[in-house]
Amino acid sequence: MTFRKRYYPLIFLIFGLLIIFAGCSKEKTPVDKMYTVLEKVAAAEQEFEEQQDPLVTLEKKEKGIYDQIIELGLKEYDQIVKLSDEALLLADQRKEHMEKETHSIKQSQKEFNKVAKIKDQFEDKALTKLGDELYKIMMERYQAHDVLYIEYNEALKNDKELYLMFKNKDLPLEDLEVQVNKLNETYQKVYEANERFNTLTEQYNDKKTSFYKHAGLNSSK
Repeated sequence: MTFRKRYYPLIFLIFGLLIIFAGCSKEKTPVDKMYTVLEKVAAAEQEFEEQQDPLVTLEKKEKGIYDQIIELGLKEYDQIVKLSDEALLLADQRKEHMEKETHSIKQSQKEFNKVAKIKDQFEDKALTKLGDELYKIMMERYQAHDVLYIEYNEALKNDKELYLMFKNKDLPLEDLEVQVNKLNETYQKVYEANERFNTLTEQYNDKKTSFYKHAGLNSSK
């Protein structure tokens, strides 16, 4: 009996703690759950935002190098090779930033997928409608970034091919012209994909603001 009595206080203590925690832990409402998810989505895209300025800077540097090469002409071969090598390094750096951006978007999508189960739990029909619209826009936005990622990587590949061609001393001008036209077409697709992504981002932000306003929430992001 002495052995068993030694453990009674611990059992009662645990039971008492369970009662206390049960009283303190209030189940989250669908609005609370939605708020938590959307704020985590915003936090997950912080890395995405951090890649934007470096990418723009690298793209401007690469454009400056391209302009220098065109001005030099094929006679200044050694200088063209040097500039081409710099541009190839910039392409690799841009690739790294794009991968970080995409990783951030994938983390965001992983978190946002939870909205699918939450958006139908609202008692307020207006919130349900806003939740459905928010979900639809965001999923289209993720798809748009998938396209942007593909097109941007294709552009990077064509960029590198161009600068390798510049390093070919016996390069036929016709081949160079074909590659430049190919690159221009690729970047047109990048531009269109980026515009689509940006438009959907604006729509998502507007819809999120409407949802928060109707639900009486404040966004930290």
